[in-house]
Amino acid sequence: MKRLIVGVSGASAMPLTACLLQNLHYLADVEVHLIVSPGAERVLQHECHCKADSFRAYAHTVYDAADMAAGPSSGSWHHDGMIICPCSMSSLASIASGAGMNLLHRAADVTLKEGRKLIIVPRETPLNVIHIENMHRLAMAGAVLMPFMPAFYVLPQNIEDILVHFCGRILDQMGLENGLVKRWHNNL
Repeated sequence: MKRLIVGVSGASAMPLTACLLQNLHYLADVEVHLIVSPGAERVLQHECHCKADSFRAYAHTVYDAADMAAGPSSGSWHHDGMIICPCSMSSLASIASGAGMNLLHRAADVTLKEGRKLIIVPRETPLNVIHIENMHRLAMAGAVLMPFMPAFYVLPQNIEDILVHFCGRILDQMGLENGLVKRWHNNL
């Protein structure tokens, strides 16, 4: 069984996070360990009109973002990778600088230092040079940056199609087999 950490910070894209957690939940061989920041809880309430309990239902274990002594804060606590979806520019900057202000940041730092897969879905536009430099630092440290950019070659019919396809791409990057991605074909 794969053990994954999913971190949720206070940026816009909670429907994408919900889609990701639901699809991870459907994978029998994945154990989800969830960290939801206080900012994420506020954005979730605004965008989805629900509380963090709706996300917690898809996790095997949930950690308080203020609990810096929780398992994911240590390199000796084994896991197979971490996804931060969405990742605010504040969290991105904290991770890029190594200034772990909460468990989400610390877990990401540990993921990088242990050479494990870290997938970050940054949410901001337009980007300023500080954002870009922080993303560059994280890419150089080994993180995979996946800004939420829809693929229109799949001919989405609705927002759900866009969310599901992008979630499939995240799962692809984590090495998880899924049937969510419409694969590219040269017969356009």
